[in-house]
Amino acid sequence: MVPISFEFYPPKTPEQHAQLDKTVARLKAHAPEYVSVTFGAGGSTLSHTPETIQKLRAGGFDAAPHITCMGGSREEIRGLLKLYRALGARRLVALRGDLPSGMVSAGEFRYADELVRFVREETGDHFHIEVAAYPEMHPQARDAQVDLRNFVGKVRAGADGAITQYFYNADAYFRFVDDVRRQGLDIPIVPGIMPIANFSQIRRFSELCGAEIPRWIAQRMQAFGDDTESVRAFGAEVVAQLCRRLLDGGAPSLHFYTLNLSKPTLNVLANLR
Repeated sequence: MVPISFEFYPPKTPEQHAQLDKTVARLKAHAPEYVSVTFGAGGSTLSHTPETIQKLRAGGFDAAPHITCMGGSREEIRGLLKLYRALGARRLVALRGDLPSGMVSAGEFRYADELVRFVREETGDHFHIEVAAYPEMHPQARDAQVDLRNFVGKVRAGADGAITQYFYNADAYFRFVDDVRRQGLDIPIVPGIMPIANFSQIRRFSELCGAEIPRWIAQRMQAFGDDTESVRAFGAEVVAQLCRRLLDGGAPSLHFYTLNLSKPTLNVLANLR
């Protein structure tokens, strides 16, 4: 079986804690290489991410916290790195992140390459660092060439690997990998996979992050209307076909964005098998 990993977000309410516990229990049977935990929208869940990392590690997972530079001082990020080392974490996902709500300026780091370089200066090779990649271009990038240069800068600052933004066009991924290889970089670039269970939700996410939903998928989804079961079955089939093509084309592993739900990811994995 190809290596897989899962992304979770840190729960805040008792209901969210119960949901994550249920999801983790169901996905653990698939023996993920590691799991990651987001920093939270706008840094709002800072205190919850370490708690979730600690809980997942106690449950036997190799858990990687997301760490972002927006709104954080060097001293704050240095403290986080010390905390995650104390918790036994050996992986990080280093991102630029979104500006925390209510803040009008970024922290001491503006871009992810600066954050990666700082982590390396502070911790050496202790952490395996993943960074973000955008096969369809970062929504705020001026153009594709600038976006590629930004990615190359993160890798040369010390990243070990990359996880992509989700996409539904395999050709975009393969082209991006080819472009990176032509820069002389051979780090693993892992496709980020977003299962489709709620099409209107995915469409909203995609408008925000710049992920393109192919017209033929959107048309089929819209034709199903309120037929939730058909949407889920078709979504699982389409995403599994995407995964199969990515793996056949040389993708090193798959990283699933779970949204703290187990069933959409399990449906894709069942189709993939």
